[in-house]
Amino acid sequence: MTTTNQERPLAVLVGVQLPGVDDVEHAADLAELGRLVHTLGFDVIATVSQRRSALAAAAVLGEGKLKELAELTGGTGVVPSGAPERKNKARARRAAESGEDDEDGELDGDDGEDEEDGDAVSGAGGAGQAARRATVVAVDHDISPSQARNLERATGAQVLDRAGVIIEIFHRHARSREAKLEVEIARLNYVAPRLRETGGGGDRQRGGIGGKGAGESALELDRRKIRDRIAELKQELASVQREQSTRRALRQGQRRVALVGYTNAGKSSLMRALTGSEVLVADKLFATLDTTVRALHPEVRPRILVSDTVGFIKKLPHDLVASFRSTLDEALEASLLLYVADASDPTFRDQLGVTRSVLSEIGANEVPSRLLLNKVDRVPEDERDALRLEFPEATLLSAKTPADVAALRESIIAFFEGSMVEAELFLPYAKQSLIGEIYENARVLSEEYGDDGGRLAVRAHPAALDRLRSLLAR
Repeated sequence: MTTTNQERPLAVLVGVQLPGVDDVEHAADLAELGRLVHTLGFDVIATVSQRRSALAAAAVLGEGKLKELAELTGGTGVVPSGAPERKNKARARRAAESGEDDEDGELDGDDGEDEEDGDAVSGAGGAGQAARRATVVAVDHDISPSQARNLERATGAQVLDRAGVIIEIFHRHARSREAKLEVEIARLNYVAPRLRETGGGGDRQRGGIGGKGAGESALELDRRKIRDRIAELKQELASVQREQSTRRALRQGQRRVALVGYTNAGKSSLMRALTGSEVLVADKLFATLDTTVRALHPEVRPRILVSDTVGFIKKLPHDLVASFRSTLDEALEASLLLYVADASDPTFRDQLGVTRSVLSEIGANEVPSRLLLNKVDRVPEDERDALRLEFPEATLLSAKTPADVAALRESIIAFFEGSMVEAELFLPYAKQSLIGEIYENARVLSEEYGDDGGRLAVRAHPAALDRLRSLLAR
């Protein structure tokens, strides 16, 4: 009987262990790439790894490893020496004269580099998958368009670098209008430099008055269309972001908590546990791309809002960081950041560093924060003790343990209680419509009504008090 796994297309991972990257970090990077590729809908059947001082200029890998890779995809393992592109003729001539390798020329050898037996075929495929070829090669590096093109020629498979894999996942998982616009902009920025002429790509569209003139080539026309489309998307995104800014402005002065952290650290599970909301929880990377805001449950007065934000990942493409800046603004405008880390992942320290680095780029490192080491139910007790010693300020918890969630809820409330102050507000009878606003943003301790209005003793955050006073003074 054919299973779902056997029906999924197959992929091979490619990684180069560069100087300064130890074996543990290299293995973790490839494992994470494997999860990304699986999220994209492929089964990984093998990993081809090589230790080099740098990526091979022509096709990432040296000749030997390239042929091993080609055996898994059904390719030749050799980059055809067809006519070089016109723009590279001068460079190829210079490289030939100097004896250097040309990026689009013949493959370089292994140059005496140490090489690992990096192939490791997973045992999940069985005999049924052994006869099938991988149709995708995923490279754990950002590679140039010419390197990708040479790899495709040598393997006969589609080639995606790490940025391409992540962008494609974002493209498939985006749900809200804002996320879809942000992802499409990043995707077009990624695709534009990788466009190439088709077989008849030398033809040009006529231009000029009366149809005279060389006009644009098909490639130039496609690139101009992409630029125009990006400009159009940015205008539409600006409009959507103005609406989002208006919504955030309405929440100004309210108590807000943002869950931030590496992808699949358990943020959405904590969100569901803290708020009782039916947010998507899935054991896969980038299950959440849209910011969700819900009230802490059971509710307290004034309300505390909890935001679930997009997860981070190592080597996140810069275009995606820029595109999702508005989404990350939720973290920048929060009163408290909860850094969520998967304590059961041996690389969580590096993941935490990635999270802090990205948030630092947008200035959110100044926001008060707490560290949550999640999924401790998967961590042995002796390792928990070691984590407590290493991170004395952290909270160890599991989103699946009600007692842990209840304790986290109390600590969140205590954080906001510490910054609240008591004050008295005068509410004229003519402005009784603001009573709901007061109860929404402050805790009313007592009320006294006289001939001209009511005097309310309240406890609230200073920013909320300033806002209420401004409303009452109008």
